Amino acid sequence: MPTKMARRDYNKLLPGFVTSQTQINPALGKRQQRGRGHAALSEEEMLKFMGLMNSTWVIDGHDIVTAFDLSSFKTVIDLGGCSGALARELAKEYPSSTVTVLDLPAVVQTAQRHFAQQDDTICFQEGDFFEGEIPPADLYILARIIHDWKEDKNLKLLKKIHTACHPGGGVLIAEALLFENRRGPTMVQMFSLNMLVQTEGKEHPPSHYTRLLTDAGFRDVQVCRTGKSYDAILALK
Repeated sequence: MPTKMARRDYNKLLPGFVTSQTQINPALGKRQQRGRGHAALSEEEMLKFMGLMNSTWVIDGHDIVTAFDLSSFKTVIDLGGCSGALARELAKEYPSSTVTVLDLPAVVQTAQRHFAQQDDTICFQEGDFFEGEIPPADLYILARIIHDWKEDKNLKLLKKIHTACHPGGGVLIAEALLFENRRGPTMVQMFSLNMLVQTEGKEHPPSHYTRLLTDAGFRDVQVCRTGKSYDAILALK
């Protein structure tokens, strides 16, 4: 296990590739401490992390929400949606859909104080999708969530989402996809190295997500490489 100093040195070398809470507070340790970790963050640290997430989806969000036609999904919940940037991109593209961000109380409260927009097109709801109930909806978004965790935890979460999902609904996953031979793209390999250092997860090729979603009960798994930093996977119930 790398030391805290090694983590900080790694962050200096690859600041653009850091994607977890440990970027802003290495002392928090792995992201499996998600609930306690957010509670331990200062307002400044929370805003720094949320600003990073916000800027990611301001740049790449449109490509994710338009990778597939999502117009048939009238109720959408972005699980772990942070500042709401990706949710707003979806609400902008599909104005007839109701879009809600579900995240931990500390995240939601900070988002509402600092990232809320006048006449906002999305709603926020406090909750913990690992430990608490997942509200029923037509579509669930998991953006940069799956790559944080080990397979057994992800499978448990996806099965939980499948149970809550309306018939005919689905889940949209946004992650950086490796090639099937795992020999690229180079940037995604760097993402994966960072995840291995900072969390218990890593990046995967499309076949991994297809198998995981199928095991969770989903069907008709579709993959879209956007040509940007993050790709999209849609699976239906």
